[in-house]
Amino acid sequence: MTTLCDQDLEIQQQYNDINNRWELADEDWDNENSSARLFERSRIKALADEREAVQKKTFTKWVNSHLARVTCRIADLYNDLRDGRMLIRLLEVLSGEQLPKPTKGRMRIHCLENVDKALQFLKEQKVHLENMGSHDIVDGNHRLTLGLIWTIILRFQIQDISVETEDNKEKKSAKDALLLCSYPEIEYQNVNVHNFTTSWRDGLAFNAIVHKHRPDLIDIDTLKKCNAHYNLQNAFNVAEKELGLTKLLDPEDVNVDQPDEKSIITYVATYYHYFSKMKALAVEGKRIGKVLDYAIEADKLIEKYETLASDLLQWIEQTILTLNDRKLANSLSGVQNQLQAFNTYRTVEKPPKFTEKGNLEVLLFTIQSKMRANNQKVYIPREGKLISDINKAWERLEKAEHERELALRNELIRQEKLEQLAARFDRKAAMRETWLSENQRLVSQDNFGVDISAVEAAVRKHEAIETDIVAYSERVQAVNAVATELEAERYHDIKRVLARKNNVVRLWDYLRELVASRRERLLLNLDLQKMFQDLAYLMDWMEEMKGRLQSQDFGKHLHGVEDLLQIHALVEADIAVQAERIKAVGTAAQRFTIPGEGYKPCDPELVQERVDMLELCYQELVELAGKRRAKLEESRRLWKFFWDMGEEEAWIREQEQILSSDDFGKDLTSVLRLISKHNAFRDEMSGRYGPLQHTTAQGQSLVREGHFGACEVAERIREIEEQWQHLEALAGERERRLHEASSLYQFQADADDMEAWLMDALRLVSSPEVGHDEYSTQSLVKKHKDVEEEIQNHRPAIAALHEQAQSLPPAFAHAPEVAGRLPTVEQRYQELAALAERRKQDLQDALNLYKMFSEADACGLWIGEKEQWLHAMEIPEKLEDLEVVQQRFETLEPEMNNLALRIAAINQIAGQLLSTDHRNKESIQATQEQLNSRWERFCTLAEQKKAALTSALNIQNYYLECNETKSWMREKTKVIESTQELGNDLAGVMALQRKLAGMERDLEAIQGKVLDLQGEAATLAAEHPGQATPILDQLADIKAVWAELRETMRRREESLGEASKLQGFLRDLDDFQAWLSRTQTAVASEDVPATLAEAEQLLSQHENIRNEIEHYKDDYQSMRAMGQEVTQGQTDAQYMFLQQRLQALDTGWKELGQMWENRHHLLSQAYSFQLFLRDTKQVEGVLSNQEYVLSHTEMPSTLQGAEASIKKHEDFMTTMEANGEKIKGLVDAGRKLIVGDSVHADKVQEKVDSIDGRHKRNRDAANELLQRLRDNQELQHFLQDCQELTLWINEKMLTAQDMSYDEARNLHTKWQKHQAFTAELASNKDWLDKIEKEGQQLMVEKPELEPVVKEKLGSLHQLWDELESTTKTKAQCLFDANRAELFTQSCSALEAWLAGLQAQLQSDDYGKDLTSVNILLKKQQVWDLWVRERMPMAISTDHGKDLPTVQLLIKKNQTLQKEIQGHEPRVEELLGRRAGLVRCGPVERVEELREAWRELRHQAELRHQRLERAHAAQQFYFDVAEAEAWMGEQELHMMSQEKAKDELIAQAMVKKHLVMEQALDDYAQTIHQLSNQSRDMAPPCGSSGSSPCSERLTLRQGQVDKLYASLKDLAEERRGKLQEHQRLCQLKRDVDDLEQWISEREVVAASHELGQDYEHVTMLRDKFREFSRDTSNIGQERVDAVNLLADELISSGHSENATIAEWKDGLNDAWADLLELIDTRSQMLAASYELHRFYHDARQTLAQVQHKQKQLPDEVGRDLNTAEAMQRMHSAYEHDIQALSAQVKQVQEDAKRLQKAYAGEKADDIRRHEQAVSEAWAELLSSSQGRRQLLLDTVDKFRFFKMVRDLMLWMDGVHLQIDAQEKPRDVSSADLVIKNHQGIKAEVEARTDSFNACIAMGTALLDKGHYASDKISEKLAQLQERRKEIGDRCPPAVMEVLMFGRDASMAEAWLSSQEPIVRSAELGGNVDEVENLIKRHEGFQKLAAAWEERFLALEKLTTVRALPGVGGPLVCARGRGAAPPHVAF
Repeated sequence: MTTLCDQDLEIQQQYNDINNRWELADEDWDNENSSARLFERSRIKALADEREAVQKKTFTKWVNSHLARVTCRIADLYNDLRDGRMLIRLLEVLSGEQLPKPTKGRMRIHCLENVDKALQFLKEQKVHLENMGSHDIVDGNHRLTLGLIWTIILRFQIQDISVETEDNKEKKSAKDALLLCSYPEIEYQNVNVHNFTTSWRDGLAFNAIVHKHRPDLIDIDTLKKCNAHYNLQNAFNVAEKELGLTKLLDPEDVNVDQPDEKSIITYVATYYHYFSKMKALAVEGKRIGKVLDYAIEADKLIEKYETLASDLLQWIEQTILTLNDRKLANSLSGVQNQLQAFNTYRTVEKPPKFTEKGNLEVLLFTIQSKMRANNQKVYIPREGKLISDINKAWERLEKAEHERELALRNELIRQEKLEQLAARFDRKAAMRETWLSENQRLVSQDNFGVDISAVEAAVRKHEAIETDIVAYSERVQAVNAVATELEAERYHDIKRVLARKNNVVRLWDYLRELVASRRERLLLNLDLQKMFQDLAYLMDWMEEMKGRLQSQDFGKHLHGVEDLLQIHALVEADIAVQAERIKAVGTAAQRFTIPGEGYKPCDPELVQERVDMLELCYQELVELAGKRRAKLEESRRLWKFFWDMGEEEAWIREQEQILSSDDFGKDLTSVLRLISKHNAFRDEMSGRYGPLQHTTAQGQSLVREGHFGACEVAERIREIEEQWQHLEALAGERERRLHEASSLYQFQADADDMEAWLMDALRLVSSPEVGHDEYSTQSLVKKHKDVEEEIQNHRPAIAALHEQAQSLPPAFAHAPEVAGRLPTVEQRYQELAALAERRKQDLQDALNLYKMFSEADACGLWIGEKEQWLHAMEIPEKLEDLEVVQQRFETLEPEMNNLALRIAAINQIAGQLLSTDHRNKESIQATQEQLNSRWERFCTLAEQKKAALTSALNIQNYYLECNETKSWMREKTKVIESTQELGNDLAGVMALQRKLAGMERDLEAIQGKVLDLQGEAATLAAEHPGQATPILDQLADIKAVWAELRETMRRREESLGEASKLQGFLRDLDDFQAWLSRTQTAVASEDVPATLAEAEQLLSQHENIRNEIEHYKDDYQSMRAMGQEVTQGQTDAQYMFLQQRLQALDTGWKELGQMWENRHHLLSQAYSFQLFLRDTKQVEGVLSNQEYVLSHTEMPSTLQGAEASIKKHEDFMTTMEANGEKIKGLVDAGRKLIVGDSVHADKVQEKVDSIDGRHKRNRDAANELLQRLRDNQELQHFLQDCQELTLWINEKMLTAQDMSYDEARNLHTKWQKHQAFTAELASNKDWLDKIEKEGQQLMVEKPELEPVVKEKLGSLHQLWDELESTTKTKAQCLFDANRAELFTQSCSALEAWLAGLQAQLQSDDYGKDLTSVNILLKKQQVWDLWVRERMPMAISTDHGKDLPTVQLLIKKNQTLQKEIQGHEPRVEELLGRRAGLVRCGPVERVEELREAWRELRHQAELRHQRLERAHAAQQFYFDVAEAEAWMGEQELHMMSQEKAKDELIAQAMVKKHLVMEQALDDYAQTIHQLSNQSRDMAPPCGSSGSSPCSERLTLRQGQVDKLYASLKDLAEERRGKLQEHQRLCQLKRDVDDLEQWISEREVVAASHELGQDYEHVTMLRDKFREFSRDTSNIGQERVDAVNLLADELISSGHSENATIAEWKDGLNDAWADLLELIDTRSQMLAASYELHRFYHDARQTLAQVQHKQKQLPDEVGRDLNTAEAMQRMHSAYEHDIQALSAQVKQVQEDAKRLQKAYAGEKADDIRRHEQAVSEAWAELLSSSQGRRQLLLDTVDKFRFFKMVRDLMLWMDGVHLQIDAQEKPRDVSSADLVIKNHQGIKAEVEARTDSFNACIAMGTALLDKGHYASDKISEKLAQLQERRKEIGDRCPPAVMEVLMFGRDASMAEAWLSSQEPIVRSAELGGNVDEVENLIKRHEGFQKLAAAWEERFLALEKLTTVRALPGVGGPLVCARGRGAAPPHVAF
């Protein structure tokens, strides 16, 4: 430790020696001045500088060598260490410790702090730093910086070097130790190291050190001592390149006379440290040699491991690639060879590699074991060569091996299968080829036969062959499939397989061609035979038809004729049908008759001959059919007429019986029912009149044509006409009587209702109940009001009763039940009205009473609360408490006012109640009086409290105002007293004027305040006598202070004297100039109005300024005149300055007028522009609305919607036309504004063009939209017509598809209905043609609608064609069914005729003789024939199968009965005569005849009864059939599965179904009638079995009831389904509409338009916001509605739940997509808006900044006023640009934010905009700052010049005063001058501060480098010179001269008087004389001592001798002559 301290002390001593060496040398050299010393001193100084340079370079390199570790470097040692950062880094590198973090910053304080940290660290390391501080390093002190680095080198590089002596008793210093360390190392010839200077100069020492340790680097023997530079260079280079030692020195640094010791020590220390390390490493190397051997061995093993691992891994990877190769051989043998090779790999190649893999694991284990034994880090193979990696690769190898084996096995199996498949193919192909050859031979034979049976057998055989062939196709396909499979599997011999497959396919195709050809020939033969067969059949059929058409039976009644006609129609239909067959036969025969090549199965001529015969027979048959139809039609017309007339006559008779009834009803209901029936009868009668007229016309046409029954026809017509007229008369009479009965019964019913209501109303209004509280009474009032309204509403009903009574017939009108009821009703109504009015008043009184009591209680409660508060309230004394109480009183007053109104209302109600003598009069009056008395007491109490409070508050306010007024007056007194020092000159007057400018106004205000307080004090003293004394004392104090203030003001005014006038002028001048400056500033404002309101406000303010200017015009004139009067003839500087102010005033006044005009013009233009913008904004809003309406108008899908849209659009266009005038006016105004306004012309032009263009576009768009709406209207009209026709066709289609005509009973009715249906179709054909015409016209006029119109027309034509086809089909079916029924009836009639004929032939009565035989034969023949003819008719059990048949049978039976009655007399006569004959035939024969006759009559009667019952039954069956047919038709409708395609059709179907349901409900009455009818016919059947069976009736009725019940169920079920489907259609329509709406919205939301500029994107954003808001609101509501409807349908179990859910999901997905699109577009628009707003703001801000830059003037002002004005304007300018700073900052912030969000070109663009704005803003700020500084300098300059000018003017005045005085001639005159100039001296002294301030100001301006420094220095020099002149010419110098002369004269006189004494030679003769002389001399000495001070003063006065012209000679003479007394001695 001691040694270390000694070394530190030694190092420090060396450092001190270094620091003090030059100082000692300087001190020594300063003591000598010889030239040698001076030379030596300069020489030593040069050497020291050279050494310092070497040290700097060496130390710099040394520092960089260490800083290189931290990648740092210094360039200049002195400068780079000044901040302390590199110094700290260097110390951290050298010490290895962490020093405090350097302080950031480049200021001196930061550098000092960093250096202090480094020095503090050195101190902590025990390094002594003497006379060194941080400021030395920071200041760059070269010597101390080098000393610091040397100290660091010593501490960290050399201090650790130590060498002990041999005896280990002494340790050398670091330097000596380094030298000793170097010397033993260098034991070479010519190398002698004994110091660190010259011993190293030749370079051999450096080379020797290197050679000692590294002899391989340097050849020491070749080096010469004389070549020092080479030696040094060689050593340094080798050390740098080979040893890595930094080259600290250069050869020229060492090869000098005296090298620098420190540099060499530093460099040699690096060698020492390097070789010390090297030695330590050598020792350590020996120690670890063995370890290195082990390591080398381990490295070799590792290398071997890695090599083996790499080779093994490479083999594995290559093998895996080989094994993964799937290019296998495409043959069985090849695959077998590959498999053999794979097995060889597994048994031969793979095992050695497996062994190698195991050896690798053993090797790695060995390496790791040895390394652990040597304590080395265990070797772990790098990634990819680990044992695990090798194992993984081996696993992959095995996996690839396994996959290879599988692939080979699979391929082997596949090849084996392919070989088997190929063998199977060959086998099948051979079989197929054999079969195909055999069948080709078979089908080549043509043995078909010559008749149809043989041909058909051949066809069947051929079909069997074809069947076999077709069945065999699968086998052929199997061969193809095998070949295809072989081809797909890439069979190696595929070419042979494909060739054989093609051969099989060729044989198969050839066989199919042969079969097809044979089939064609066979079919030709078959067709020929069928044609011959059809031809034979047709010939036979035509022969049969000819016989039937030649019959002469044309019918005996209508049904017979119709039957014949129907039969003939069937015949004609058969003929027409056969025409098609004949035509088909002819067509079929054509291909057999055409000659030519080809196969011909028969001779063509034979075929043609047979066809011609067939056609000839058919023509004959057609002619016969036409002739028979004409005859049948004539017969039907006659019988049809008689039939129709008979039906009309029966109906007329039936209706006459009904109309003759006396039943006119018993009440209103029955009468109305009878009237309804009579109206139905009228309708029926009207309906029958047309057919009757038609039938009559037909009969008349028969008469005119001369028909064989013309007479009977005419008679029948006359009878029917008479019966019809009689029927009409009966109907009219019955109708009249029914209406009269209806009026009577109606009157009675209305009267009964009125009386019942009156009784109910009387009961209500007679109630005494008026309520028990206010609420119940209000309820009763409300109910009574309803009753009154009801009473008023029944007044017209009573009037209507009177009118009804007057309208009744006289017989009814005067009846008691009519005439007596009206007065009663009227009386009761009057009574009801009176009672209602009385009850209304009672209820109102009760309500008022309850209200009054309620209000009175509420008011009383409030009064009680407030009274309690007022009684408890005490008047406080403090003002704050009084204000609180006053505030509560202020809130009380409104409440009292409200309560007063409520009490007034209560009094009003009470007055009303008392005026009506109310039963609670006393209670009402007591409540009223109590409430009013309490209210009056409360008001009095409140007024008292308020008065006390107001009084106390007034007193406190009075005291407060008194104190404030006194303070105010005292303050003004102090202000007046502070002006005592002013007013002595013009400047003082100006200052006084500024201070007292507002004093007079303040005094007037104070005087008014004192007077107010005086009046208030008198009032308060009178009101409060107890407090009058303090009140008046306060007033007395105020008066005293006021008097004092007025006295002070008066004294000040008197002290001013004449200056008051000037003071007033200056005050007025200052006020005027201040006003002028303010006005100029206001007028010079550059504010541009941004809105119309601002423009109006600014223009109004500007007009006010004009008025103010006019107001000040007189003041200006008077001011100008007063100024001329004041300044006239004045030359004083102040007055000159005042004159300049007046001139500036004139200039300002003129400039103000011009500025006002310019500003007015600018504001007028701005106002017009803003007015234009306002109108523009309104017009743009209108245009935007128009554009929105035009763009969002949708084409309606209905006709009503289209018409409404057109009307709405026409109204919209009317509004557009109205707005067009406004837009036109705006455009005209804008164009005028463009002509007159150059400032806003571009913007106005842009707006005008935009508005005009948008207006024109909107107008064109509106016209286009109107045209499209009209086109749409036409389209919708067309579509509606199409829809109506479609519905009609669909309805008729249901009728046409009704095939319920299976039973014969309703075939005729069905046929008639179908004829009417066909006629209806024909009549509605025009409807379709009309729509077709409209559609064609629409397509021609509107080509764009052609697809829709064509589609609709096509669907209509398709439906119409389908309807016509269905109708024709139904007609044909009806005709066929009717023909079959007629055939059946004809067969039955023929059978009956044959049975009668057979009975006649079997008779046994032949007669007795010839006569009798003859008679009998004759009679018998007649009667027997007649009876036999009639008996079958009488006993016939044929009662008819349907109603027409029964009716016909009844008529036939009636005819039979009439014939029996007509023949009965003749039969009786015959029987009577037969009884008188003697010889007659057997009695049995007569009896037989009589019995037969009776039997005939009896059977006829029985048949009549049976027929009646049968008629009733058949009528029932007919009605039941009709009901079943109707219900069947309805059932078809109900069971229809048709579903509507849209909502309109669904609604129509629901409405139609509801109508059908209503008809079904109405049909219940018919079913009920049928049930009653069946019950009436229900008795058991007769014994004869001829009556209808009751069981059948019951069964039929049950069927009808069951059918009706099922139909009702079906109707309900179908209604549910239709309604359900309607809701589904509604949902579908809503979903489709909403999806369409969403898709339209998606087009907008998906738009990529983001705007071109700020205005565009703003418009897009606003529109899209509105779009988004509308979409969200409307869309969400619609989506919710659709979802709700869908959920309802799903929850109700709709049959289409899945579809509905799918619709719902799709809709919600579409809606979610739309919302997402909207959100995305909103974000995109927001981002675009932000970007464009940034561009807009940036451009606008840049424009404003540039505009402000241009506004920056260059003028700085001509004088101080203009400069200050410029400064003020610049301050305003800076204030204006400060407003831009926020915009610039916002632009910068927006740019920073947007740059984060954008990249690429946009980011660069944003950066460019921001950079442009920032640069412009920086330039503007710089310019503004520069101009502000310039203006400040200019103001300072002018202020300095003003101060200089004022001082110069003042000094000129002083000169004039001094020059004007006479020069003093003596002391007395000098005293007078001094007294006269004391004032000047005082003023000079007072001006000293001004001079000092002016000089200081000038000096300061010069110091800061003012741009007018030359003028300022010139002015400053002039000022100082003039001031010096003033000092030199000051009168005290003259006074001093005069006083010197006086004192000098006195001194001379004294000297003259004393000189004889001094010069006397008398010495005294005796002691006394001597003593006297001594005393006299002592007295003289004392006197001389006293005069000594005077003589000294005279010497001081002689200092003025240098003053020119001031008694120079006198002073000098006297000065020289007046010497002190002691001098003489």
